Amino acid sequence: MDDSRETLAPPLTGEKKVIGVRRLKEPMPTPLKTRIFTVANQKGGVGKTTSAVNIAAALAMGGLRTLVIDLDPQGNACTALGIDRNQQAGMYEVLVKDRPISAIVQKVAGFPHLECAPADRGLTEAEINMVGMVARELQLKKALLKFLHEREAAGERFDYVLIDCPPSLGLLTVNALTVAEEVLIPIQCEYYSLEGLTQLLETIEKITQILNPALVVSTVILTMFDSRTRLANDVANNVRKYFPTQLIDTPIPRAVRISEAPSFFQTVMTYDSASPGALAYLTVAREIARRGNPAINNEVFSA
Repeated sequence: MDDSRETLAPPLTGEKKVIGVRRLKEPMPTPLKTRIFTVANQKGGVGKTTSAVNIAAALAMGGLRTLVIDLDPQGNACTALGIDRNQQAGMYEVLVKDRPISAIVQKVAGFPHLECAPADRGLTEAEINMVGMVARELQLKKALLKFLHEREAAGERFDYVLIDCPPSLGLLTVNALTVAEEVLIPIQCEYYSLEGLTQLLETIEKITQILNPALVVSTVILTMFDSRTRLANDVANNVRKYFPTQLIDTPIPRAVRISEAPSFFQTVMTYDSASPGALAYLTVAREIARRGNPAINNEVFSA
């Protein structure tokens, strides 16, 4: 692989480290319009946030302008991107108080093409405070589309938006599914992760019927994959049967580096860019970008 990387020696403490600019030698293909993904799975611990931030980082390294929206009250995406969510307003202010996203969005250090709309502590109360709102399911859609339009008018169109949802199917996740056109589902290679999948798909179907007919499950990735176990391979085979076109063939391995990176306020893409986990996420991001470019897809199909 000819991507340029500078391997970082991991810091000895959990303190933030200044990250140098990261770019790939071979840029990723640009989509014709902004692609908005909701990264969702109501089961916790399946690698949802990890996948959202690392795919976003990889896309940004490929020269694609990318926005991460941290809609999870835990704020783990902010941690991995090195953003202090206690210093200013976040998505609670956007959803409940109609504050524009432009007022809260932050640049991610070391990534010229990556920005984040952070979660804040108030987000834990957002669903309660939104219950009485008119068109409560459309709060995020209204704010995000306005923000994207403003940035495009300024010549700074985003190529990708990844919305990291809480591990539930509440009002925050519904808002994310209402604004997105695509759903990315990370599935942990364990039996229990398959059990909750039906409920998620039922929720997505209801959203398409009532609020967002354009919504589709476009991408499925396998996380915490251990090829040595029969269970992981059985889960992979079952997912492949159910999502033959949506599944990306490269699984994300169970890797220590992926788990360590957030404790140093980094994604694995900068923490250890040559590690198997980083390379897997880079491959997944390239495949997502390839699928989003009709010209490349036509070349593949006609070859």
